[in-house]
Formats: sequence, structure tokens, C-alpha cells
Amino acid sequence: MHLTLPYNYESTNGWGCYKPDENRSYTILIGKNDKVVCYQGLIYFPIETPTTFNLKEKSLTTEIRIRNKQVLKYSASIGRPDRGINVIIKPSKDCNYGNFVAILDQMQINNIQSYNVINTFTPEEQLLLSKS
Repeated sequence: MHLTLPYNYESTNGWGCYKPDENRSYTILIGKNDKVVCYQGLIYFPIETPTTFNLKEKSLTTEIRIRNKQVLKYSASIGRPDRGINVIIKPSKDCNYGNFVAILDQMQINNIQSYNVINTFTPEEQLLLSKS
């Protein structure tokens, strides 16, 4: 299994305390009725307005591919060309298993090397899902 370890740019030897880079974070909230809400950055300060997608359409595949290319370009500009997007997948209680698997398939289709599954939501994320 490949393990991605955190990187600290300020330490002299390259390893140390993890400081998350919101420019690399992309969160996918999986809701009900084939809807997902995605945002890049932190929920309090998203880099762009959160976007709602329907999993029956192909637009999420394109979105993930575009975001990953942007992050690779950003990472190269700070001296880490191999650091792509870090996707955080958050399935809600209302999502079905098929939609969860569809998102995992997107990670393989788009060759996303770093992704996590978390089942906790902030109140702001719950609000985003309820509006979609």
C-alpha cells in the first residue's frame, strides 16, 4: 500500500508537524438523490463558491480533472511538482452505497493519489447538503 506522508516546508530535513494546505484540499459531500456538493479549500473560506453536481452527469469527472491539474500547477510553483489534489470524501447518512462507490471510482478514473473518507460533518457542511 502506498502511504502519503505530510510534508513540512519550514523544517530543515523536510519532516515535521503537518500544516494543511487548503489550496490542495477538495471536499466532496455526498448527499441524497444523486447530489454531491464540492468545494476547494476550507469550508469557512472556500477558494471558490461550493458547487452542486448530479452524479448521473459527467460534469464531476471534468471538475475533478480540472482541479487536479490546477493543484499540480500550484504545487510545481512551490517546488513540489508531485503533489496533486487531496480529496476529502464525506458520505452523509442519506447517501446510498452506489453513489459512494461512484465517487471512489472517480478517484481511480482521475488517477487521484491522495483521498480520505470521513463521516463527520460541520454544521456548515450539513447546511450546504440540505440546500442542494
